[in-house]
Order: sequence, then structure tokens, then C-alpha cells
Amino acid sequence: MRSYLTVWRLPSAPVLLVAGFAGRLPSAMVPLALLLLVQQQTGSYAVAGLASATYGIAMAVMAPVLGRVADRRGPRLVLLTQAISYPLLLVLLAGVVLSTSWAPAIIAASAAAGLSTPLVSGTVRALWSRVDPRVRPTAFALDATTTELVFVAGPTTVAAVTLLASPVAAIALAGVLTVVGTLGLSFSGAMRAWRPAPQVHRSLFATVTVPGMPRVLVSGTALMLGFGAVEVAVPAFADAAGSPGLSGVLLAVWSLGSVAGGLWFGARVVSASLPRLYRWGLLGTTIGMLPLAAVSSPLLLGALLFLGGTAIAPTLTVQSSLVGSIAPADATTEAFTWLSTVAFGASAIGAAIGGAVVETGYGVDGALLLAAGMTALAVVVTLVPGRRVPAAVPAAA
Repeated sequence: MRSYLTVWRLPSAPVLLVAGFAGRLPSAMVPLALLLLVQQQTGSYAVAGLASATYGIAMAVMAPVLGRVADRRGPRLVLLTQAISYPLLLVLLAGVVLSTSWAPAIIAASAAAGLSTPLVSGTVRALWSRVDPRVRPTAFALDATTTELVFVAGPTTVAAVTLLASPVAAIALAGVLTVVGTLGLSFSGAMRAWRPAPQVHRSLFATVTVPGMPRVLVSGTALMLGFGAVEVAVPAFADAAGSPGLSGVLLAVWSLGSVAGGLWFGARVVSASLPRLYRWGLLGTTIGMLPLAAVSSPLLLGALLFLGGTAIAPTLTVQSSLVGSIAPADATTEAFTWLSTVAFGASAIGAAIGGAVVETGYGVDGALLLAAGMTALAVVVTLVPGRRVPAAVPAAA
């Protein structure tokens, strides 16, 4: 644990971890709260699902654009603007849903809120990429673990607040957390020390085409497609087993396995190249996916999800380290926001495809096999020859 204490003692590290956690929670809360609210008001799961998907896609599309602005003008301006606009647009969204059941209005309001989602993940990762290289891998491991906790705490918080109050209250809480997180990051010491790199004129997709980035993003897309399919297949599995209430527990166990793996990995010193570590992490994730389709017991599925989940956070940690080593100095925030775009966009598409497979004759097993196939495809992508990326970086210090 000494390596984690070293990171914690870095200037602004507690703020980056705590404010980053608070600022990321709305990303895991609002889609579910919106789904529940729209379904409650309109009685339509189709409209509710479309509104939630629209919110996620808008968030994913806008992230790289805001990332480029942050690199050129500084993240503080973007975050302070969003600290004001995002809560107001959440209020507008809730008001529209409560006042009308007209689907186009709900979809438009969902898109507006999604477009204004705070640029927290990209900013935090960009700030971590500027710390001492000797502790940077451990910092990325903590960041990946924190992200996993967000996707455990977010839905759980929405469920609790909805039970005690309503989905509107959950959306309101997300707005408050946004203000807390974005302001905390905006006025942190790390943000005050931010100095934009000299600007280089780049085309719209220049950052995406930097040597090494296409493979990271394509493999990351395949990985997230698989995760999205699992997120639909597990609730369908629990429902078919006669215990629909277990779906949240099983998904939480999966994330907790990732947290455990991330904490273990971040404290290790591994002398291997980042591309090789990334490939091994994807392979480990694939191996963890393979037996899921052969399971019929919820208890056994939970155990396998936990074990398989231990490879996820280490893989995402190395992925962040790779992007940090690849990204141009004047486009670090934009590069990390492309990871966010991949995470939210591909997982949403994977969930949609997984849901469609569940409805066919292939059922839950088909969706789980699809997930394993997608993660295997991610491994294959990393084997495609290409220009060499920075390699001799330790996995932890």
C-alpha cells in the first residue's frame, strides 16, 4: 500500500480523487434515473430507453470536442461553464418529462443534457498524466478503480433515492454532485498549475490518428461492446433464474472484482512494455468472459463475474497509460476524452445488440458468447502490425 500512500501525498491528489469521484457519479446516475422517470411518466419503456440512449450518445459525441477546447483554453473554463449549464439543463430535462409525454421533446431535452455533461473523466486523467512518471501508473490504477466504484455507487444511489423519494430527486442529487465535483477540480492546485502546451494546428481527427491511438481506440471499442452486452445479459440471466432482484447484485460483484484487481495491480512493479501488458489484460478479460455462458447457477455466475472482473481495472489502467504516452502534449485532454467516447458510446451499442440477441433464440447464452467474442476481437486488434508506441514504461512504481 506504500505506493498508494505516495500518490495520496501528491499535491491535489485527494482533490482529484474525491472531486473526480463526485463529478463522475452523475454519468452513472442520470441515465438510469432518466430511464426510470420517463417510464414512470409515459408508461413506455421504448421512449424511456431511447431517452437514456440519446443522453449517453450525446455525451459521448460531445466529449472530444470539449476536450479540444480544454486543451486550447484550459479545462477550468470548460468545467466552470458546465458547473452552471449542466444542472440547469437537468432541471429543464426533468421539467419537460414531468410536463409532457411527447417523445420528441423528451429526446431533445435528453440530448441537450447529454451534450453538457461535465468533462470530468478526461480532465482528471489529463491531470494524472502530468504527475511524476514514477508514480503515474499507480495514479492511473487508482483512477481506474475509482471509475469502477462510480459504476457501483451510481446505480445504487439512484435505486436508494428513488425508493425513498423519486427519480427526480436522484436527478437533482446528480446536479448537486456535478457542482461539487467540477468546482473542486476547477480550483484544485493541479488545475492552477496547468500550463497549456504550445498549440499546433491539427485537423479534426488528428489526435485519433496519432501512431498507436487507432489500435487503442478500436480495441477499446470492441472491449466496451462486450461489456455492454454483459450489462444486458446479466439482468436477463437473473430474470430467467427467477431472481430479477439479483441483477444489480451480480453487476456490483463484477465491478467489485475489477476494483480488487485494480488495487492489486496498482501496487505491483511490472517490467513489461505497455502494449504487451495491454494485450495480456485483454486476454485475461476474454478468459474471464468465456465460461459465463456455460453457467446456470446465479451463485456460480457471481463467483465467475468477480474472478473475471479482476482483469478489467488493470486493463483500463494500462490503456490510460498507453494513451498518456501516445497523446501529443497539446492534446492530452482530447485524447482521454476519446476513451470516454468509446466507453459510453460502444457500451450503449453493445447493450442494444446484447438485448436484441437475448430476444432471439440464442438467448442469454448468445449474448454472453457475443461479449466474449468482442473481447477476443480486442485482443486480435492489438496484434495488427503498426508503428511502435512507447514501450519501456513500468506498470507501477
